[in-house]
Amino acid sequence: MFKSFKRLLVRALTIGLTGCASVPGPTTGSITPTPALELGGRSYAAEWALPVGEPTALLVLQHGFTRSCANLRETTRRIAKQGLATLCVDADMAYGNPDLADTMATALLAGLRLPDGRAIPQRIVVGGHSAGAAFAARLGWRLDAAAPDRLAGALLLDPVPVKGFAEQLRAISRAGERPILAIAAAASGCNAEQSAMPVLRQLRAESLAAGHEGFVGVSMGAGSTHVDAEGEDSDWLGRTVCGTPLPANVERVRVLASRWAFELANGETPRHETWAEASDIQ
Repeated sequence: MFKSFKRLLVRALTIGLTGCASVPGPTTGSITPTPALELGGRSYAAEWALPVGEPTALLVLQHGFTRSCANLRETTRRIAKQGLATLCVDADMAYGNPDLADTMATALLAGLRLPDGRAIPQRIVVGGHSAGAAFAARLGWRLDAAAPDRLAGALLLDPVPVKGFAEQLRAISRAGERPILAIAAAASGCNAEQSAMPVLRQLRAESLAAGHEGFVGVSMGAGSTHVDAEGEDSDWLGRTVCGTPLPANVERVRVLASRWAFELANGETPRHETWAEASDIQ
C-alpha cells in the first residue's frame, strides 16, 4: 500500500513539474532581488544578475512550473559573467503563463530599467527552463512581432511545450535566420518524455532547408536529468521527482548555456558541441 501511495505521489509531483511552470548595483554575477517589479499593474518578486560594465544584452531566463528563480541562481550567475544582464520573475508558470509573457514584452519595450537605474540593453535574448521555455517562446513571439530588431534569439533548457509552442518558435527562428538553442535532458516524466523534441527537430530541418544554421541543439543522453539546469539550486521536489543532478552534467549545461548566451548577445554564430554521452538534435 505504501509503495502504491508513493507511486501516486511521485506521479502527481511529476505532472506539476512539467507545467500541466531601489536596489544597489551588484558585482559580476551576483543576484539582486527586486521585491516589487511592477508588470501590468501587478507586483512581482524578481531576481537580476548584472555584469560589471555595460551589459551586451538582456537575457530573460524564466524558471519552470512549481519552481522559482532561486532554483536557477548559479546558472544565472554563470551567464551574467559572460557580460549579459539577466532577469527572472517569480510567477506561476502553468502553461508558460502566456498573459505574463505578453505583459513582459510590453514592459521590455516600454522602458523597463535595470535595478541600478540604467536602461535595459537593446538586444534581448528569451530563455527558460521547462515550462519557462514555453514562456520564453511566447515572449519571443511577441517581441518578434513588435520589435524584431531587438530580439537576438532563444535559449531553451530542457523545454516542455504547450499549445502554440511550435508556431511561436517558428516566428522567432525565421527559418534559421535568428538562433534558437536548446539543451534537452534524457526522456522522463519531468520533461513529458522529451515532448519538445519533434518541434526542435522540425525547426532544425526548416533552418537547414533555408540554408541557415540557426538551430543548434544538444540531447544530453543517459544519466542527465530535467533539473541539471538547476544543479545544487534544485530542491527536494526536483530531486525526488526528477533525480539528483550529476555535477558533470550540471557543469556541461552551464558552460554550454553561458557560451551560447555570449554568442547570442554578441551576434555570433552559435557553435555545435557534443560529448560522449550526448548527440546533436537533428
